[in-house]
Amino acid sequence: MQGTSGLSRSSRYTARVSTAVITGASSGIGEAFARALAARGYSLVLIARRVERLEALARELRGQHNVTAEWLAADLAEEDGLARAVDMLASLPDLSLLVNNAGFGTRGYFHSCTVDEQERMHRLHVMATVRLTHAALNALIPRGRGAVINVASVAAFARSSFNTSYCATKSWMTVFTEGLHLELREMGTAVQIQALCPGFTYSEFHDVLGVDRKSIASWLWMRAEDVVQESLRGLDRRKWLVIPGLVYRVFATVMSKVPTWLRLALEARNPQRQARSGP
Repeated sequence: MQGTSGLSRSSRYTARVSTAVITGASSGIGEAFARALAARGYSLVLIARRVERLEALARELRGQHNVTAEWLAADLAEEDGLARAVDMLASLPDLSLLVNNAGFGTRGYFHSCTVDEQERMHRLHVMATVRLTHAALNALIPRGRGAVINVASVAAFARSSFNTSYCATKSWMTVFTEGLHLELREMGTAVQIQALCPGFTYSEFHDVLGVDRKSIASWLWMRAEDVVQESLRGLDRRKWLVIPGLVYRVFATVMSKVPTWLRLALEARNPQRQARSGP
């Protein structure tokens, strides 16, 4: 593996190869995207902070699927890491898909969490999505093909205590994606954009938060692989909004339609229970 980033001159692919760039690729939904796209024959650039996991996953996918798989170790909540990722996107002549998946959650009332922690979440969920999407679309639109998937959350459709910034930033990602969908449709381009809004998904996300999975009904959980397959099927059908799982589609529809007073009543759950489960 050449260089500290894992990207070498040999990873400047030919225009005949489709390349997918995936952020937050070292685990969970991001890793599931990497595996699914490698199986479809995409060349990959995997972005995350954990070098060892990135290197191991890239090596595994190269061996299993005979695809090009490189990695970029970068913290997208920091200016240096984000700038390197933006520059990398702009340099790929064969970029076909960007998956903005990097993200994290916090637990606790907004005022009790450190402001640095809250700012970091907004930089990662909002500003990194803005800048990477901007770079990707400037590459894809002139070619008239390709897509961007923004991994939001079903939390975009409701608010909850202990998760104020998470719900707000995921709601922003969904609204941002809808606006870009309207722009792309107005332009008549074949370039697509999708907001993927999963619910509870088996990954390290909730483990990092210290959430007891047994406190959440088993029928609410989905596998990361199933979430990704629904996303890719939606992309094949040119759907701008994908909410995996019938129960979550019903939830999002109901929460989007009910009057504000009723939605607030439904959202006003016990904070301690909310702290254990978190969206």
